[in-house]
Amino acid sequence: MIAVPQQPQKMTVEEYLIWETQQNIRYEYVNGEVFAMTGGTIPHNDITLNLYAALRPHLRSRGCRVNVSDVKVQLTPESPYYYPDVIVSCNEQDLNARKFIKYPQLIVEVLSPGTSARDRGEKFSAYLKMPTLQEYVLIDSEKISVERYLRGEGRMWLYYPYTEGDMITLSSIEFQCPIELLYEGVVFGSEE
Repeated sequence: MIAVPQQPQKMTVEEYLIWETQQNIRYEYVNGEVFAMTGGTIPHNDITLNLYAALRPHLRSRGCRVNVSDVKVQLTPESPYYYPDVIVSCNEQDLNARKFIKYPQLIVEVLSPGTSARDRGEKFSAYLKMPTLQEYVLIDSEKISVERYLRGEGRMWLYYPYTEGDMITLSSIEFQCPIELLYEGVVFGSEE
């Protein structure tokens, strides 16, 4: 999804949380500014749903929840609030959440040309500061490529790139799948 700045005036978190419920589309919130979440591409959607479909039965028996694009994550009570493509939480406080997830274990962003810089930059920096986050995964929607960042010791994050033929491991939730599963039914290239 692409975030587009919407309103010139700033608003408080409280104003945002009330205001957004009255809108027809989702908005991310960063330091007083709101950003409209525009629609994604079909490959973006297919990849997100392929991952969700694989994770849901695996996580259900573990007492974890997995959500897709319509659920926001609260990085801090002040800011920001983002809408990751896939978010997993096994924290008891999140299991009955109604407005947002506070304690994610795994966050996945599906990259597109319009979101890649933000997902790798601003969001990446913000997500990695969350103490409960164990893994951050970037999935390319234009080619078969997955990048996984796994929390190491202290402030260190370990980097794992995956490409065609690889088996993806998500250690934080004890999950493995072939990379091809994520790209099942995905058509690359431009529409004529």
